[in-house]
Amino acid sequence: MTIIITFCVLLLVAYLFDLTSSKTKIPSVILLLLLGWIVRQITGFLLIDLPDFSMVLPILGTIGLILIVLEGSLELELNESKIGLIKKSFLGAFFPLMALSFIIAYLFQYYGGYPFKTCLSNAIPFAVISSAIAIPSVRNLSTNKREFVTYESSLSDIFGVILFNFVLYNTSFGVSTFGYFFLQILIIIVISFLSTVLLSFLLNKIDHHIKFVPIILLTILIYEISKMYHLPALLFILIFGLSINNFDELKRYKWSARFRPDSLTKEIDKFRELNVEAAFVVRSLFFLLFGYLLETSEILNPDTFIWAFGIVLILFLIRAIQLYLSKIRLMPLLFVAPRGLITILLFLSLGNSQNIPLVNKSLIIQVILLTAFLMMFGILGTSKKNESEDQKEENEKLSEHDGDN
Repeated sequence: MTIIITFCVLLLVAYLFDLTSSKTKIPSVILLLLLGWIVRQITGFLLIDLPDFSMVLPILGTIGLILIVLEGSLELELNESKIGLIKKSFLGAFFPLMALSFIIAYLFQYYGGYPFKTCLSNAIPFAVISSAIAIPSVRNLSTNKREFVTYESSLSDIFGVILFNFVLYNTSFGVSTFGYFFLQILIIIVISFLSTVLLSFLLNKIDHHIKFVPIILLTILIYEISKMYHLPALLFILIFGLSINNFDELKRYKWSARFRPDSLTKEIDKFRELNVEAAFVVRSLFFLLFGYLLETSEILNPDTFIWAFGIVLILFLIRAIQLYLSKIRLMPLLFVAPRGLITILLFLSLGNSQNIPLVNKSLIIQVILLTAFLMMFGILGTSKKNESEDQKEENEKLSEHDGDN
């Protein structure tokens, strides 16, 4: 009973963090980690014996990842006016991920003398932007910047997981390896198409009063089965979310009438609302538990400070170059590159045989906290004048687009 009361109170506090984050500009992840850590200190001081939650963390992380990527994809629109934004987001997610992964891997190999493949699998978690932190943190930025961050961070999650699994589960990297990899991509695209048709049909046809939970459970089930066969399962989540959210674009085709587009749109709105709330609960529990499992010595470990600062410095240098080449204003997007849920999940996925001593929980949490704090100060430093100018530019572009039509 005490545990249930405690979790209810903590989630209500997490909700207050989420409500106030738009005004305080403090990323909720920092407050959640801090709250979890405080609970750990209190329970230790009062000698309260709680169950071991470490086994729950990867499960919550996986479900949270699915719901968060789905949440992001359900917010994205696919039309001609978004092509430029999608290209920039794609490049912003892919090239910094590759560059950062290989640079950090080289540094691990140079200073540690470990095999490069092992170093690369340990470096990739630091190269992935956390959509779980980035998307909620940019709610008050202009529409164009919010969309860019949503696309970029969601794609970064997907590319990061695909690259991580590719490096981790392959012993050699010949022509056959890459051929099999592209075959896996093709298979998951086919699975995504068929699953999207099935789930969309169910979403529209189920008349029972419980209809959205089975859809979410089926989504998680398809993801996990795909993951068992080392398929890029997150690609399915992205395709599913994008497809149902942009079903209006298919209205011009006669066969789309079978799905009753107008009715389906209403159901998608309800489904989106449920997914957002479920993602909030799972995400909050994940970071609360991770904060609870942290030791003070791990946060303040001086042996990893230099590595943490070095990784963050390289991260923002590459991001600055990427934004400059994409002709995107640096502030505040330069600092919107937090590490979080994906970094932790990929780190936990490394077995003892693949993990190197340089990469430990201390380094992970220090990089996460540094990027979160820098994002907070970067967003705080963004003046209202800049945001109003961005919004004015967007309105002018929309007016030009409407005029062309």
